[in-house]
Amino acid sequence: MHVPTGFLAALRDPDLRKKILFTLGMVILYRIGAQIPTPGVDYNLVSARLDAVTQDQSSVYNLINLFSGGALLQIAVFGIGIMPYITSSIIVQLLTVVIPHFEQLKKEGQTGQAKMTQYTRYLTVALALLQSAGIVAMADRGALLGGGQSLLVPGAGIWDMAVMVVVLTAGAVLVMWFGELITDRGVGNGMSLLIFAGIAAQMPASGAQVLQQSGGLVFAIVMTVVLLLIIAVIFIEQGQRRIPVQYAKRMVGRRQYGGTSTYLPLKVNQAGVIPVIFASSLIYVPVLITQIVLSGQQNPNLDNWWQRNVIQYLQNPSSWQYILGFFLLIVFFSFFYVSVQYDPNDQAENMKKYGGFIPGYRPGRPTAEYLGYVITRLLTVGSLYLGLIAVVPNLALDLGVGGATGSSGGGMFGGTALLILVSVALTTVKQIESQMMQRNYEGFLK
Repeated sequence: MHVPTGFLAALRDPDLRKKILFTLGMVILYRIGAQIPTPGVDYNLVSARLDAVTQDQSSVYNLINLFSGGALLQIAVFGIGIMPYITSSIIVQLLTVVIPHFEQLKKEGQTGQAKMTQYTRYLTVALALLQSAGIVAMADRGALLGGGQSLLVPGAGIWDMAVMVVVLTAGAVLVMWFGELITDRGVGNGMSLLIFAGIAAQMPASGAQVLQQSGGLVFAIVMTVVLLLIIAVIFIEQGQRRIPVQYAKRMVGRRQYGGTSTYLPLKVNQAGVIPVIFASSLIYVPVLITQIVLSGQQNPNLDNWWQRNVIQYLQNPSSWQYILGFFLLIVFFSFFYVSVQYDPNDQAENMKKYGGFIPGYRPGRPTAEYLGYVITRLLTVGSLYLGLIAVVPNLALDLGVGGATGSSGGGMFGGTALLILVSVALTTVKQIESQMMQRNYEGFLK
C-alpha cells in the first residue's frame, strides 16, 4: 500500500508525531464513548426503533444524528456530543456586540480570552443539562424515536432518569474537554475534528444503505454528485481575494524599514461552516419544543396553528418552506458572524499604525470603507455558496434517493456533512504543513 511521503515526513518528526498520535487517541476515546449506552436505557428497544427511524430520510432526527456521530439517537454516554459547546461558543461571541464587558474582555488579549473561555464552559454545562433533561423526558414519553413507547428499562423512576441526565451532561463536559485537549496538545481544531470523526465513522454504513436500497445506478449517481460537491467546496474554500498592500519606507536610526509590497488575503467564505451549523441548530429548536409539549399530552391537539405548521413544514426537509427558511438563516448568520469577527475599521487602523496603505486609497476611513465594500461582495458570494451547498440534498429528497441525504443536508452525503469534512480536512492539513515548514527551516547558523 502506497503511503503519501508527506504523511511519512510528518511522522518522522518526533514532536509532530506525538501530536498526531495524541489527536488520534482522543478521537478513538470519543468514538468509544459514543457507543456506550447510558444506564437505564433499553438498548434492544432503542436499536429496533433506530432502524425504523433511519428508514425515514425526511425525519428531522437525521440532523442531530449527524452532529453527535450517531450517538444521540442511541442515547449513548456521549449522546449530547459537542453541540452544547458550539452553541455556547457562538452565543458568547455574539454577546461581544451586545454586552460592553464581553467586548472589553475581547480586547484584553490572552487574559480576556481565558475569561471568555471560562464563561463558555459554564454556559456549556447549563445547555448540556437542559438538553439532557429534554432528551431523557422525550425518551421516557416515547417521543424521541417515535412509536409512543418508553425507551427506558421497565420500572425506571425519577432517580433513574436523574442519573441519566447526570451521565449525559458529564459526557458532554468530557467531550468538551477532549476537544480542548486536542486544540492545545494535538493538531487542528479539536471541536471540528470530533464532528469530523463522527461524520466519517457513519459514511461507510450510509453508502452501503444507498447501494442496498436504491441499486448500483443510483449509488453511482450519488457518488458522482458527492464528488462534484467536494470539488466545488474545495474550489470555494481555497478561493480568496488578495488586496495589495504597500508599506511606506521609514528610517529608524541608520536602518531603513518598510518599502515592501504584500497583500491582504480575504477568503470568499470567511465564516466557514459556522452559519450552517448554527442555522441547523436554530431551525431544529421549534421542532424539539413542539415534540416535548406534544409528548406530554394524552391526546395532542394539532388544530393549533403553531403546532400544525411546525410539524407540517419544519419536520419535512423537502418542503419549500423549510428549504427557503434554512437558506435565509444561513445567509443571515454568514453576514452576522463575519460582522462580529472581522472589523474593517480595526484592520485599517492596524495598517495605518505600521505604515501600510492600499494603493489608490488613503489610510484610515477610506481604507476601511473599501475593505467593507470588498467584504460585503465576498460575503454575498460566500453566503449564497453555503446556502446552495446545504439545501441541494433537501431538493434531492423529492428524487427518491434513499439514504443519501437527510434533514437540512444532514445526511452522511449531504451538503452540511461534506462542508464540515472538507473544511476540517483542509484546515488540519494546512496546520500540519505549517508546522513541518517551521521544523524544516534550518536558518543561517546551521
